[in-house]
Amino acid sequence: MQSPNILPISNLNSSNMIPTSSTATADTMLIHVQENDDSKIEKKPLLSRTFSYTPSSSSSSNLLKQQQRRRRIASENSLCSVAVEGCSQDMGRAASDTFIVTKLSFTLLRYLGVGYRWIVRFLALGCYAMLLMPGFIQVGYYYFHSSQVRRGIVYGDQPRNRLDLYLPKNMNGPKPVVAFVTGGAWIIGYKAWGSLLGQQLSERDIIVACIDYRNFPQGTISDMVKDASQGISFVCNKIAEYGGDPNRIYLMGQSAGAHIASCALLEQAIKEASEEQRDSWSVSQIKAYFGLSGGYNFLNLVDHFHSRGLYRSIFLSIMEGEQGLRRYSPEVMAQDPNIKSAVSLLPPIVLFHGTADYSIPCNSSKSFADTLKTLGVKAECILYEGKTHTDLFLQDPMRGGIDDMLNDLITMIHGDNLETIRANSTPRKRLVPEFMLKLARSVSPF
Repeated sequence: MQSPNILPISNLNSSNMIPTSSTATADTMLIHVQENDDSKIEKKPLLSRTFSYTPSSSSSSNLLKQQQRRRRIASENSLCSVAVEGCSQDMGRAASDTFIVTKLSFTLLRYLGVGYRWIVRFLALGCYAMLLMPGFIQVGYYYFHSSQVRRGIVYGDQPRNRLDLYLPKNMNGPKPVVAFVTGGAWIIGYKAWGSLLGQQLSERDIIVACIDYRNFPQGTISDMVKDASQGISFVCNKIAEYGGDPNRIYLMGQSAGAHIASCALLEQAIKEASEEQRDSWSVSQIKAYFGLSGGYNFLNLVDHFHSRGLYRSIFLSIMEGEQGLRRYSPEVMAQDPNIKSAVSLLPPIVLFHGTADYSIPCNSSKSFADTLKTLGVKAECILYEGKTHTDLFLQDPMRGGIDDMLNDLITMIHGDNLETIRANSTPRKRLVPEFMLKLARSVSPF
């Protein structure tokens, strides 16, 4: 039985029909009754709420806010996508560079033949890297995500002619600059190896430029020196655009990088003294040279390297033969009376070395400093008792606390003022537990 309160739609002439106004909502079927002579009834179809509802001023405002919020979220998502894409490109570029270094290393292994000594050293290197991995992860995160790092700046035409810049957060005025050439036994060098030093110095108001260069067998020593010289030229001429002080540029290298940087500096001095065509930078633009754990006389070191696994045959290939041992030994070249005027152009030289360094004995730095002093160059050698080849560059900075070598370096750059004393007295964050650092030191192949 049909309910008396519900009017069937088909019975339009029923006297019990319930009329609705033209402003009724569209939640149910809308029936509009026009009052005219013939009492004509107009039937309208079902409409959705969105078409039938006329919003009030407050609901319009809410709708506008929702639309603005959706646009803002879409914009933020777009910016996030761009940032992720940029980070992915940086990581892809780093992965590509790492692939090149790894490929060249395997090419070198095929050249050498994989013997027992090399297998042991590569296993030791793997263990060493794993033990320091907590520190590497933190430094790697900083390298890829910090807004203070400018990665992959092009300074030349070769594939490896790139450098990374580490900028201080506070850029109120020109900052001193360290042009840094990384180590890597002339074989596995890469600009990112300097990221820990770059982070620490940039936190102390110093800009750091880590210069990449071709490794062997991609290039030999003359290519490496040429690349480093081009990178130094870029720093001398362009660093002001990044907030650097062109009157306070320091050149620094570590291990093989210390040798390459010193060769570039001496070659530039020779060019200037002989009034030859020189690169677009001058030795006079370098305020001081800092060498960390470097080798400077290969006539004395070639046999030592051979005993450590860098065989004489491969080392001669890197140095372009027997003549290259002399030509690319800064200490030997500096004693040549024909370039006495070039040596006099050299800036102050400061050499840092650990007394327990077995990769490159500390006598290498002591001898070079003594030779330079006899030639009238302002030079000194600072030795750190019991420190190995990697202690000064990796383990000590990852240990946190007070770092003697870093403090000495900062003092030489900033001077002995209150700000420097405060920076040097501030303990640094520990990156790796002590027991892992000690194990890493014991298995280190360097």
